[in-house]
Amino acid sequence: MAFEGLLSHGDRFIERLTAAFSPERQAPQLVHIATDGESYGHHHRFGDMALAYALEQIDSGQFARLTNYGEFLAKHPPADEVEIVEKSSWSCAHGIDRWWSDCGCSTGAHAGWNQAWRTPLRNALDWLRDTVAPQWESKTSEFLKDPWAARDAYIDVLYRRSAENIESFFSRHGIRSLTPREKSIALQLLELQRHALLMYTSCGWFFDDLAGIETVQNLQFAGRAVQLAEKFFGDSLEAQFVNRLASGKSNLPEEGDGPQIYDRTVRPAKVDWERLAAHYAVSSLFETFLKETSIYCYNAVLEDHQIFTAGRAKLGIGRVDLESRVTLESHKLNFGVLHLGDHNVAGGVAEFVDDDSYQSIVSGAAELFRRADFTGVMRLMERSFGESNYSVRSLFRDEQRKVLQTILAANLYEAESLYRQIYEPRAPLMRFLTDLGIPLPKGFAAAAEFVVNNYLRLALEQPNIDLQRVIGLLETARLEGVTVDAATLEFAYRRSLEGLAVKFAVEPSPSMLQQFYEVATLLRNLPFNVNLWKVQNIYYDCLKRVYPNKRKRQELGDETARSWIARFDALGRLLRIKVA
Repeated sequence: MAFEGLLSHGDRFIERLTAAFSPERQAPQLVHIATDGESYGHHHRFGDMALAYALEQIDSGQFARLTNYGEFLAKHPPADEVEIVEKSSWSCAHGIDRWWSDCGCSTGAHAGWNQAWRTPLRNALDWLRDTVAPQWESKTSEFLKDPWAARDAYIDVLYRRSAENIESFFSRHGIRSLTPREKSIALQLLELQRHALLMYTSCGWFFDDLAGIETVQNLQFAGRAVQLAEKFFGDSLEAQFVNRLASGKSNLPEEGDGPQIYDRTVRPAKVDWERLAAHYAVSSLFETFLKETSIYCYNAVLEDHQIFTAGRAKLGIGRVDLESRVTLESHKLNFGVLHLGDHNVAGGVAEFVDDDSYQSIVSGAAELFRRADFTGVMRLMERSFGESNYSVRSLFRDEQRKVLQTILAANLYEAESLYRQIYEPRAPLMRFLTDLGIPLPKGFAAAAEFVVNNYLRLALEQPNIDLQRVIGLLETARLEGVTVDAATLEFAYRRSLEGLAVKFAVEPSPSMLQQFYEVATLLRNLPFNVNLWKVQNIYYDCLKRVYPNKRKRQELGDETARSWIARFDALGRLLRIKVA
C-alpha cells in the first residue's frame, strides 16, 4: 500500500486483503493492516477513493466483515501470547537507528549522502529537553498539582481552545484558583513542553539532510521551546543549544552546518510581540482592518489608527492591543509605518506608555509628512520606536505575498500596457512568421506570451466565461506559437468550474446545469490537464442525492426531468465519471 501501487485499484486492494486469510485455519481469523493516513490521497492520488470503495464492498458482507480489536477479542479471547521486539521499526533494518545515527537507512534519493547529522541533532535536542525539564517541573509546580499529568492532559485543550474548556482544565489541574496572569504563565509553560515533544517529530529524522524542510521544522519547534525556556529560566540556552549543533553538517556545502542552518531558518521564523505588531502595522497600509481582527492565533484590537497620504507616499500610525489565543498573553503597542512606493516600507514598534506620548508621535509625524519631509518622519520614528526597524520582509509569509501582489498589480498594469503596445500592432506579422516556421524575435515572443496568457486568464476568471473568446484565444496562441501558462490558466479555469459546481449543488436547476455543462465543454479544448477532484466529488454527491429523484420523475413521464438527466449524463462524461 505504501510503495507498490496497491491503492491504484479498489478491487486489487480487496483481493490483497482477503488473500491474507488462511484457508486451512478453521478458527476465526483477524486480518489487520497498519498504514499512514497520508498514503490515501497524499502519496497515492485517489487512494482515498480506493479505500472508500474497499470499505464499502467489505462492509456489504460479501468478502469479510469490518471489526476492531476490542470486538474481536471480546468474541474470541486470545489463545496465545506474543512478545514485541523492542526498539524496532518498519523502515530501519537496524532497529531505530534511523532516528539517531548514520545507520545507512535513507530515502535513497541522494546517492553518496550521509546522515551523520542525526547524532548531533539528537544529542542537542536531548540536552535541551533534559536541561529544561527540572526547571520546568519546579516552575510549573507553582500553578499545577502534577505538572507531568497536566502536560499529558493538555492535549484536551489543544483540541478545543474555548474559554470554557481552558477553565475546565485549570479546575482539574490547578493547584488552586489561579489569577489570569498565572493561567497565562501556566499555558506558556505547557506550550514549552508541547514544542519539546514536537521537536522529535519522526519525519525530521526519516529524510536525508539537516537542511531539509522536515528537519528544519523540528529545529523551529526546538526554537520555540528555547524561546519560552529563556523567558522563564535564563538567556543562555539558545547559544548552548546552537553550539551543540555545530558538528551536524548538511550534505550540501552551501547550506553549511547546524548553527548556520539555525541562524538562517529558525531565528527569522521566531515571532515576538514587536514583530507581530510590525506585521499588523505594515499590513494596515495595504488593507482595511476591522476594529477587531485575527492574525493566526492572535486577536488584534485596533484602538487607534490614522493614515496620511501624499501622492504615492503613505504614513500610518496606530495603537493596537494584541492577545494570544494560545497563552492568553496580551500586549499593547504603538506603531508607525511609512510607505514611499513600491516595496519601500519602513516601520517601528514600541510598547505603549501613555496616551500623551502616543499623541505626540502622531502630531509630530503628521506635521512632517504634510511638509513632505520624509527624512524627518524617519528620524522621528527612530526616536519614538528605538532600534526596531521593520519592512515588508517582516510580514508573515502569506501576508507578505498578498502585499507584494498588491504592489506588483500596479506595476503589472503598466507592464501590460507596454506589452500590448508591442504585441497588438505586430500580431499579424508574428502569425505570418510562425506560419512560415520562422522563430519570433525574443522581444516579440515575450510580448505575445504575456498578453495572450493575460487575456486567457482574465477570460477564465469571469463569472460567466465567454467560451468562444477562450477558444479564439487558444487558437491565437496556437497560430502565433505562444506557449500557454498551463499552471496559471489551469488554476483560473478550475476555480471557475468549481464555483459553478458548488452553485449547481445548491441549485440543480436546468439553467444552472446548462451553464455548468457549457463551461465544462472547455475541457475538450484546453491544451493542459485540469484537476477535477473537487468537481467530480460534487458531481458524485449530486448523482446520489438529486439523480434518483429526477429518474423517478422521468419514469412518470416528466419531459423536463428526461432532458435534465440527458444533460447531467453528458456532463458526467465530460468530467470522466461513469453515470450508469
